[in-house]
Amino acid sequence: MDASPRVTLLIGSAPDVMRCAAWPKHAFAGIVAINNAWRVRPDWDALVHAGDFPADRMPQPGPSRQIFSAPDYVPAQNAFGGFVYAGGTMSMTAAYWIVHSRRPDMLAFLGCDMIYDHPGNSHFYGTGRPDPLRDDVTLQSLEAKSARLLIHALRRGTLCVNLSDLSRSRLVFPKLTFEEVRDPSPSRFAAMRAELRAGIDIEAVEAAEALEREFGYFYEDGMYWNHLDEIDGAKLAHVDRLWMAAVADLVAPPLEECNAAE
Repeated sequence: MDASPRVTLLIGSAPDVMRCAAWPKHAFAGIVAINNAWRVRPDWDALVHAGDFPADRMPQPGPSRQIFSAPDYVPAQNAFGGFVYAGGTMSMTAAYWIVHSRRPDMLAFLGCDMIYDHPGNSHFYGTGRPDPLRDDVTLQSLEAKSARLLIHALRRGTLCVNLSDLSRSRLVFPKLTFEEVRDPSPSRFAAMRAELRAGIDIEAVEAAEALEREFGYFYEDGMYWNHLDEIDGAKLAHVDRLWMAAVADLVAPPLEECNAAE
């Protein structure tokens, strides 16, 4: 690989997202904001928002600022098996959309750790709703959902990393600093990607995907909440355990005390 890796920055709404406000735009091939995170800096390229995002909080689109919602990300999510297995929260949804539609070499997350028990505001704009911790059968283990994303993204050539400087995260991605991603060495990037691929338990991945196919929890319109009587939470928990087993050699033990199911 001769060219520098193309890095897309994905920003959420955790308070530490404000660290990126002064980062130079040219360090990234693109900046994608989730929901309210478009307010963090004016030079974002894409906003991916939930279907119920309030209209009065919506920014104005422009030639270099595009806005995407369900008609765009539902097909992308379906390409990776659908919402039930990918996890029905916007951090995962936006990430799968980026991997599917933009295919960056590196997808760098900031403000997406989904940790809500630290003191102070829960979001950069004050106190918001900890949406990923809602009672949702698809979100029993946020760590497992991020492990699944890590593996699916690697298959498409995208390395997911976390720029957070928090001591904890629900994301299982490698942690890097901004300095490490602003001008990544092609050789180091290739080595990181190879190391991750080598550490993945392929048998666990194949077992997880076999169960996903067997259970068949796929709803083309993305509205899995209309089919909750068909979805067995215990079966999804089994799938989650396999995804975590697939990355067990790469990550620390999950934050089980914070799991949404508890």
